[in-house]
Amino acid sequence: MKSTTENLSPTRVKLTIEVPFDEFKPALDKAYKSIGSQIQVPGFRRGKVPSAVVDQRVGRGVVLDEAINAALPDWYREALQETDLQPLGQPEIDLTKFSDGEDIEITAELDVRPEVELPDLTSVEVEVAAIEVADSDVDEQLEALRERFATYTAVERAAAKGDQVTLGLAAAHKDGTVIEDATAEDLPYRVGGAEMLDGLDDAVTGLEPGGTATFATTLVGGELKDSEVDVTVTVTEVKQTELPELDEEFVQMASEFDTLEELRADLLERITRGKRMEQAAEARDLVLDELLSKVEVPLPEALVAEELAARRQQIEQQLAYSGVAFEQYLDDQEQTADEFEAELEKSVHDSIVSQFILDQIVKTDEIGLDDNELTQHIMRRAQQSGEDPNSYIQHIMEHNHVPEMVSEVLRGKALASLVEGAKVKDSAGADVDLASLQADGSLKSESDAAEDEASDQD
Repeated sequence: MKSTTENLSPTRVKLTIEVPFDEFKPALDKAYKSIGSQIQVPGFRRGKVPSAVVDQRVGRGVVLDEAINAALPDWYREALQETDLQPLGQPEIDLTKFSDGEDIEITAELDVRPEVELPDLTSVEVEVAAIEVADSDVDEQLEALRERFATYTAVERAAAKGDQVTLGLAAAHKDGTVIEDATAEDLPYRVGGAEMLDGLDDAVTGLEPGGTATFATTLVGGELKDSEVDVTVTVTEVKQTELPELDEEFVQMASEFDTLEELRADLLERITRGKRMEQAAEARDLVLDELLSKVEVPLPEALVAEELAARRQQIEQQLAYSGVAFEQYLDDQEQTADEFEAELEKSVHDSIVSQFILDQIVKTDEIGLDDNELTQHIMRRAQQSGEDPNSYIQHIMEHNHVPEMVSEVLRGKALASLVEGAKVKDSAGADVDLASLQADGSLKSESDAAEDEASDQD
């Protein structure tokens, strides 16, 4: 078998496959055997019918058609390996030459992965926000920890900021018509939370159990979004929030530490780690955006159209599941249909180009992965999905999602390599060393870095 290629465009190739008739004979023999096992001929056992008799009964053309249909997929796969083509989508295959006893010729037109010319990656420079951790950040975490251990005591007094109250709500149009879908009973609410309706905190503050107040507000969601309504709120219970004292007894109860200083130091480290991870995520996005602006990658129209259709369908399904009309979604996003479509097309374009860039880095840098990296990635995906790990693994094996998982890991490593090779500074002008950043937001020590370097050399 011989394979040749002709570039029709930067993303489309014509593949020509030439097969000598002698190489076709095994497929032809298999077709004769298959058809012979399906017909009954007096004097011959099923499956033992001679070829000449099969030709008499069903015709030579039927056998040739079955043989060529069975052989084509294998020839196509072999030709892809021989020419090192990476197809995107299904090919358009044409049997251009096929006569009994003569050499066979097949042509296939297919979209292929374009070659990406990467710029000097060390020329990529981005600036990220500097890490700033203030005492107030630690105080906020301490306050949240105290609130987790808060106790609530029912009181017979007016509700005040910080109290936990139980509410009843009923909304009505300006003409007094009650809105059935905008009522609620026994609703817990923290006064001062400002998490529900504009004006609710002011209306509740000062009401004793059994007290009622009506206030005007604007609905922020649902079919009546932006409607001006009157809401009547009834307080059925007021509970005073009592926070534990921030002393060593509380620290020992709520954490593994003995002193407040130790707890504050741990919270400071946790916050710092979190901000490092945020900074790294910002750097990844900025580096990839910078690279997208420097690289021109032609995209197959069919691939873009397919991905656009898939994204639209996903959004439609999510909206249908949430019971939100598309027009309502556009209103919530403050977008027109044209703006939504333009944003979606840009998102799809950037996503595909990003994949091609990262795949090129994987190929150029010969990035690989081991079984442990793949296993950890699959376990993280299972955890994110909320599924049982064994069930999740069985699902991806049955639906052949392992290659997709491999690509995700390799692209992640390529992106990490890309970011580590770029020049990243923070807004204060300091260099940001992302190569030392570990998965939990901590930094590698010099001894850890030396061990990693020695391991790489081994």
